[in-house]
Amino acid sequence: MSLIEVRSAAKRYGDLAALRDVSFDIERGEWISVMGPSGSGKTTLVNLLAGLDTPTEGEVRFEGRDLARMGAAELALHRRENVGLVFQQYHLVPYLTSLENVMLAQYLHSLPDEGEARRALAEVGLEARAGHLPGEISGGEQQRVCVARALINHPRLILADEPTGNLDAANAAQVLGLFTRLHNAGGTIVMVTHDPEIGRLANRRFELRHGELHAERRSTREEEELFDDVLQQFWERREAEGGGNECADFTPPMLDNRSVLLSMRARGILREEGEAFALTEGGERRARDIVRRHRLAECLFRETLSIRNNEQIEANACVLEHVLSPEVTESICRFLRHPAACPHGRPIPRGACCGDGGPI
Repeated sequence: MSLIEVRSAAKRYGDLAALRDVSFDIERGEWISVMGPSGSGKTTLVNLLAGLDTPTEGEVRFEGRDLARMGAAELALHRRENVGLVFQQYHLVPYLTSLENVMLAQYLHSLPDEGEARRALAEVGLEARAGHLPGEISGGEQQRVCVARALINHPRLILADEPTGNLDAANAAQVLGLFTRLHNAGGTIVMVTHDPEIGRLANRRFELRHGELHAERRSTREEEELFDDVLQQFWERREAEGGGNECADFTPPMLDNRSVLLSMRARGILREEGEAFALTEGGERRARDIVRRHRLAECLFRETLSIRNNEQIEANACVLEHVLSPEVTESICRFLRHPAACPHGRPIPRGACCGDGGPI
């Protein structure tokens, strides 16, 4: 039996159809991303899965039980025991501190544990805000309190509506790391996001358009690009540490989905050493190639096309690095006269065209 079964579910508000004839299953341990434009039905779908709303037609089942047939008290018990909710609007109690908001979730579930609640806040970088009221912290900090509260009771199902929408890149990576650890431990995640970089981390992607659902798995191209991104981060981590191939205790930020790393291991790109991963010989070659293409592309945009905005250079290089053939890469290197470093000062791995014994 699947964890969640949705059968011909529809939700209408008068003449407006928010969802139309939606059917799917979600297995235990899956990570599902829900994407689509504003007004496409994403939040409505999350509310149905949480039992916060009922379908006009069809069924939503959790472990075989139809949520629409549960009473209010039974639904509240179901959410308390099984579901962690991360809302766009936070829904923090305004007269409780950050710590107390997290402990409230513990109290409703079983028993409050201040030490555990403080550790949960520390995991989202808010140990210094434990005593602050919601009105005394920023929107991004309120979102992180919401995440800590949702995860504190180790729920079997996480429903997250744009959990990183108000966070900068560093804090988004930290929050996604928490979700990933829960997923790696067997948790099931349904996450609404507009960010394609986050969306492609999921095992499956649900695209909603005008209330209709289209389920997709990662395409081969998306998976290969994801592998390249991980390899590039392994290479950059090794550069930063000035060490060898092994990167103990390293899981790439924003990409530390263990299922991705295990897929790379199955492809012979990575090898597993306990809890850590390291580049294989084939992974080393592929990492060198992707880093070389990326940094040569940066040089091309800076030196030849006179682009000076670093963010624009980086974004363009990220697109170009995946489409350059080996022949075109070598032609660019010769055209640029074999640059030793990219515009950021990072060394460019040398190629056969550089005329000094091949790549380093």
